[in-house]
Amino acid sequence: MNRNQHTLPTLPSRPDVADDPAVARFAVSLRELRRASPHTVANYLRDIGQFAAFLWPPSAKPPLDWAAPSRDDAQRFLHAYARTGAKPASTARKLASLRTFYRFLLREEALAVSPFATLRPPRRAKALPILLTEAEVTRLLNAPAEALRQALEAPAPPDPLARYLLLRDAALFETLYSTGARIAEIAALTNDRLDLEAGVCRVLGKGAKERLCLLGAPALAALRAMRAQARLLWPRADAPERPVFLNHEGHGLTTRSIERFMKRWLAAAGLSPDLSPHKLRHSFATHLLTHGADLRVVQELLGHASPATTQVYTHLAPERLAETYHAAHPRG
Repeated sequence: MNRNQHTLPTLPSRPDVADDPAVARFAVSLRELRRASPHTVANYLRDIGQFAAFLWPPSAKPPLDWAAPSRDDAQRFLHAYARTGAKPASTARKLASLRTFYRFLLREEALAVSPFATLRPPRRAKALPILLTEAEVTRLLNAPAEALRQALEAPAPPDPLARYLLLRDAALFETLYSTGARIAEIAALTNDRLDLEAGVCRVLGKGAKERLCLLGAPALAALRAMRAQARLLWPRADAPERPVFLNHEGHGLTTRSIERFMKRWLAAAGLSPDLSPHKLRHSFATHLLTHGADLRVVQELLGHASPATTQVYTHLAPERLAETYHAAHPRG
């Protein structure tokens, strides 16, 4: 094995690792059994390719001997990756990725021990999520409605498409904040998963797990107004299989376009353009906890598998924690 790659300032990857039979089988299991997205599969292949490039020279062609690397090899690889300037969280993700690959090889009985099994991820400080205050959320959510009001008062009113786009953005960001859903979940939302009468929508989260999200009165009103306008432009806009949120051509939105729309309305509201749609999710969770929501309920609404993931939001709602303490503690 080549021990010199770890002195390099960057860690190259080997694209030909995808040709390795074991890696190819692992990719199939990711796609078919774990329902991993193409992006996730590509990340796994890049991580495995970097490990392969670190250990073997280019002359070593697949199939590679995955049983050969030792625990020291694995540790040197992670140290080398960390020395490229990677954050502890990135190094931990690299370890998790390769540990998953080697667990797959163990299940296949292709080797007896994983070199990554006993390695620990680097310690990392938990960064508190950046969020918007309730007043800032209100300013953001009001921005598309205010733009529509001004457009309707102009000498030349907006054409039907321009009106729809403003109504869509109002409904889009009301829905993101009302549900606390991820932008990918909202971008993929179809009409058959939206129930305006019941005030709920069903989103597909990570691992294709479905969960129920609640819609508040402002979000429901905005969605109804958007839908009525969409029907004027596209007769089948509310067909069950169609996306809820459409672009100017009547096709579904991408996460990138949602991020772009948010920057526009952040600027209109006088807020930092560096805030992302995911910050509405953080704000949703923190505002719920601040106003007395139970942590388990917030966990369920966010679709977190573990309460530990939701726990970080309690650090952002100290007023509620203090209130609960003084109300519940015998000597509080």
